[in-house]
Amino acid sequence: MSDSDLPPQDPNAAPQPSAPQPAPAAPLSHEQDVQWASFAHLGGIIGFLPSLIIWLVFKDRGAFTNTEAKEALNFQITAIFAYIAIWIVNAILTVVTFGIWGYIGWLLPLALWIAVIVFSVLGFMQAKDGNHYRYPFAIRLIK
Repeated sequence: MSDSDLPPQDPNAAPQPSAPQPAPAAPLSHEQDVQWASFAHLGGIIGFLPSLIIWLVFKDRGAFTNTEAKEALNFQITAIFAYIAIWIVNAILTVVTFGIWGYIGWLLPLALWIAVIVFSVLGFMQAKDGNHYRYPFAIRLIK
């Protein structure tokens, strides 16, 4: 279809209004910023998704939430890597020891699970008071 095939436009016609653009989300208040940052740490008890969702939703709305959610998410990713490594080591040691390791190998993921809960609660306690929390071990993949 060429320009000559289009119907002529009326020069006196009113311009068509464009679709309204969504307004950017309002910045978080200090209390909300601290609240969501602390929830990012506490969400680590059930996995990495709460930290990821909070970071993606609130990273541009609050600096404290951005920092703390990234820290919590990096810790959760590190924990996932550790669970995978423990699973591989347990599988190898169970085969090498003809199944004997299977009776004690469950202690490693249990210890990691307890550490994740303890450090997540510590992060929550620090963040709810408005203090930054740095996990003792975390691969900082998200900067």
